[in-house]
Order: sequence, then C-alpha cells, then structure tokens
Amino acid sequence: MKGNITRRGRNSWRIKFDLPNAVPGKRETRYLTVRGKRQDAKRELARLITAAHEGTLVKPSKIMVADYLRSWLNGLHGLAGKTKQEYGRLITQLVIPHLGNHELQRLRPAHIADWHAKLLVSGGKNGRPLSARTVGHAHHVLHTALERAVGTELLARNVAHAISPPKVALTEIAALKADEIAPILAALKGYKLEAIAVLALSTGARRGEILALHWGDVDLTAGTVRIARSLEQTAADGLKFKQPKTARGVRTISLPAVAVETLQAHRKRQLEQRMMLGQGKPTAGTLVFSTIDGGPINPNGLSRDWGDFVRAQGLPLVTFHGLRHSHVSALIASGVDPLTISRRIGHANVSTTTNVYGHLFKRTDTMAAKAIEAVLKAQ
Repeated sequence: MKGNITRRGRNSWRIKFDLPNAVPGKRETRYLTVRGKRQDAKRELARLITAAHEGTLVKPSKIMVADYLRSWLNGLHGLAGKTKQEYGRLITQLVIPHLGNHELQRLRPAHIADWHAKLLVSGGKNGRPLSARTVGHAHHVLHTALERAVGTELLARNVAHAISPPKVALTEIAALKADEIAPILAALKGYKLEAIAVLALSTGARRGEILALHWGDVDLTAGTVRIARSLEQTAADGLKFKQPKTARGVRTISLPAVAVETLQAHRKRQLEQRMMLGQGKPTAGTLVFSTIDGGPINPNGLSRDWGDFVRAQGLPLVTFHGLRHSHVSALIASGVDPLTISRRIGHANVSTTTNVYGHLFKRTDTMAAKAIEAVLKAQ
C-alpha cells in the first residue's frame, strides 16, 4: 500500500493513499487534509495505512454530530421512557449546541475537554455554571452514543473515552436522623400522605414503586409487600407503568408492625370511600394509592405535596426520595449487612449500595471499632 503527502498551504497537508481491494484491477484512493506540521501528516498517514491493513479503517462520512445524535436517539428501543426523555434533554440542551456542528469523524478528545470546560463555566440556563454531576450525565449520554458509532463502524474509536468526565465531589445524601422520624410520624397522623410516607420509611421503596402497588401485591396477614412494577411520567407517554430495570428490582419486602397497621387503616378508609362513590370493594388489581377516581397518582405531584407538607409543619426539609435514604440509614446504623440492604431496596448489586451509602457504612464501622475497643479494655 502506497501513500504520499502534498503541501496545501502553510500548515495544511493533503494525504493520499490507496486502499487494498479484493476486486482485481480496481483501485480505490482516499484523500484527507491534515492541519499542523508535516510530521503530523506523516503520523496520520501511517495510522491510516495501518488501519487499512488491519481492516479497521472506517468509511468516510460527512455526517454531523447533531444529525448522528438525533438519529441514534430515535433508534433507541427498550429504554425506559423517562430515561429516553432525559437523554433527549441532555442531547438537545447540552451536547448539540456545543458539539453539533462538528463532523462526527473529525471529533477529537480536545473538543470533549473544551466542551466540559464550557459547561462547567456557563453551560446552564442564562449562562450559569453547571455542576460536575450534570456534566457527567451529559458526557455519559455522548459516550454511549459514540460507542454505538464504533460498533457500527462509523467511527474507529470513541473519543469521549479518552477524556474523563469531571470528578463529582462526594456529598452525604439528605436523610432523616433517628430522632427526627418520630415527629414526622406524629405530624402525619390522619394526614392524606400518612400511609404513603410510612410505607416509604418502612420499606425504602422508590416513589414510583409505591405508587404502582396493587392490593394483590400486599399481604397484610404475612406482613409483606411485593414490588413488581413502577410508575413513571414522561412528556411523550404521560403516566405509564413499567417493569423494573433488573431482576433484583422485583422483590418481596417484610413490613414492620406499624406499617401493617397503617395499611390496614388506609384500606378501611379506601373501602369506605369507594363504597360511597359506588366503585365497589377494592380488588387485587386496585391501586393501593390512587386518585379519587381510582387512577394513578402523579409522582411529581406527590413530591410537591410532600414538600408543601414538611414546610408547612416546620419539619426537616427532606425530599420524599429522602425517605428511602432515611430507611437505608436506619438499617446501616442498626448493623444490617450490605447484601441484605441491597436486596431490600432493589439495587442491581451490592456494590451500588456500598458506593451510594459508603459514607454511612464507614461511620458505622468506626462505631463498631470503638465498641470492640471498650470490650477489650474491660478485660
């Protein structure tokens, strides 16, 4: 295989090289312009010839990053609706405005690094800085899309892999302290959110999982609840029930006595309301928590109602999702092992649990060391 380099300007070079072809007597020539020094052009020519020999040379394409990302997003299947909606938001607001006008095959690691820097300084609304976590989410979406381009041989490599996303500072998750739970429960007594909040604190289940529960999933005699689906809201589909992301998401959770009692009282109130409205007795397919007409409750509306409640009562400003973290925090403080906690809250694996709640496990381990020290000194 042959190739040559021709000067096109002060810092511009044209690379020309022939491709090996299985068709006898047929010649295929590729051209490429490289900016920089002649040595840069020579290195690029050597890389291209090597790639052609190894069969990894991609076919030239003029597709722009913006067009590729839109096509990739439209072709995604099997992705949760809310996840796809978030991917679309990140691509539209954070990726395309900065990288969309680049040719996909000319995208370089330096472009990714510059993109990160711009987002961190002025990538938000009205030019406000973005957090490292948000930039990391945008990076993840771009990396995933480019990985698909590598798989389909549109790209030779994933340039987003060469640049790491900004490091996210570890912050403790907002959760209720042990002495804050009793005042919360007292304030909830008789309030419309009582049963939902008690169940969240008792099980660590996610908001969407609780709102998707049917009475057929609840066994008040055995004191268990089975998580088998979740409720999500997207702009495209509205409210929609979906299956858990992983097999670990489907699980049966044991309930403490207080949760059983609260659910029994909630079921009685629901029965009275349904009979008064002529809806009949609850069946196995009836939602445990629903609107007055029996439909699903808007998840975002639940979070807003919870926020209004804690502010009005002057209670600790913990989000509804924070009740899940409060559950985990209580289990860790009680010495429950990470594997049991992971299975109870539906994490795909125990490493996810230890990564998210590592600071709590460390705190508990320090307490354990002090406890054993006291025992040893007593001897």
